[in-house]
Order: sequence, then C-alpha cells, then structure tokens
Amino acid sequence: MERAEEAGPHGQLNLLMVGQLASLTRMARVFVYGTLKKGQPNHSFMTSCTNGIAEFQGRGRTADLYPLVIGSKHNIPYLLNVPGKGHHVTGEIYSVDDQMLQFLDEFEGCPDMYQRTPVRIEILEWEGKSSAPEERPAVNGIMECFVYSTTTYPPEWINLPYHDNYDSFGKHGLCYNPRENR
Repeated sequence: MERAEEAGPHGQLNLLMVGQLASLTRMARVFVYGTLKKGQPNHSFMTSCTNGIAEFQGRGRTADLYPLVIGSKHNIPYLLNVPGKGHHVTGEIYSVDDQMLQFLDEFEGCPDMYQRTPVRIEILEWEGKSSAPEERPAVNGIMECFVYSTTTYPPEWINLPYHDNYDSFGKHGLCYNPRENR
C-alpha cells in the first residue's frame, strides 16, 4: 500500500493511506443473512483485515419474499433463489472492498454452492457514514445489494421450514456446525 505524507497545521506528519482510499471508492454492498452476521459463528471473517475491508452499514430485509432454510447435516443457512416464496429475510448490509468480495466468493463456494446475485433490500436501520447527507438511504427505502443465494440445492429443501431471521442458536435447535469441526 502506498503512503502519501503531508505536514499537518503544526508541522506534525500525517500519513494518508492512498491505497486504502482508492479501495473505498470501489466498495460493493453485500447483504448477509446467516452465519456472517454479528453474533453468529462466522462473523469474525467479516472483521478480519486479512480478508479485506467490510464496513457495517445497517440492517435490512429482502424487499421480496425468499425461502431461508437450514439445510445439510451441518445446519447451514441457505437462501433459496426462489423470489416470491417464503419470508422477507432480515440481515445486515456491509460495504466491502474487492478483496473482501473475492474472499466472500471463495468462502461461499461461489458459483457452485452459492451464487452472488443482486437483490433489492429494504432499509430498516442505517448507521453507515457518508460524506454527503443525500447519499444516506432513507429508512424503508430500497437499495440493491449482492446476496449469496443458491439455485443448486436438493429439491426437498423447498419443503423445509422457512425462517425470516437466522440465528445459529435459535429455537429451531439446528446449531450450525463450523467448518473447523467437520
């Protein structure tokens, strides 16, 4: 990463991370609904600098209905790409840089297990920092975010119970089995 140096008002040296600023201008919005959310087993991947930059922006839910199921012997949450069926699924919105987006593609097994697709998300809460007030989305407004959903699932999964807000430790009793335990 390049560093540009400039003197501050009192002669002290300020360091400007040029590479980091450049990557901030190419941020993509990603909606996470499962184990990557805060308080869930894989959230640490979103906060690890080695994977790239992920900045929490707020909470939202899918504008369209989708079936969110817990499938496989490892109790993995899957958003089935069947719009119009299921629930409005609640999750978190992040701005991510290219490095984090690549990491998430690999982590989610994209394109074989999950596919990264743009989905309309309704804003429930917004904490994101923006330099201009007009860039702040309105609560209940709609924005497009990438979502990892799947079209490659066993046909019987469409008949599993649908969830609107995934929690690995929820009442469903289907605790997620982390990769390191498999």
